[in-house]
Amino acid sequence: MNKKTLVLGASLKPNRYSNYAIQRLVSNNIDVVAFGLRAGEVLDIRIDTELMPYKDIHTVTLYLNPERQKAYYDYIVSLNPERVIFNPGTENPDFFSVLRANNIDFEAACTLVLLSTNQY
Repeated sequence: MNKKTLVLGASLKPNRYSNYAIQRLVSNNIDVVAFGLRAGEVLDIRIDTELMPYKDIHTVTLYLNPERQKAYYDYIVSLNPERVIFNPGTENPDFFSVLRANNIDFEAACTLVLLSTNQY
């Protein structure tokens, strides 16, 4: 099963974890869509700067701090993903409650570690 993933907080900067996550997801043959502040591409994956009505999102992986996440709660819930991954530094108990209330699984984990250990 392809776990189509939205990288929320994607960066064009190659030294950012979100950029590396896009690269690793692509190398693991996982469909990727990305949203960030600056438009561009990482390995032919377009980084959108407007929220898109993506379809069939399995996983949202967050690279936004808890304060910045607030603006995206409703959007993420509207995508009805199977799960949301809170990468290190993005853990957010308030958002955990929102996701729980909407029956969306979540985990505080590192996308890169999950991929490297075949637990994604």
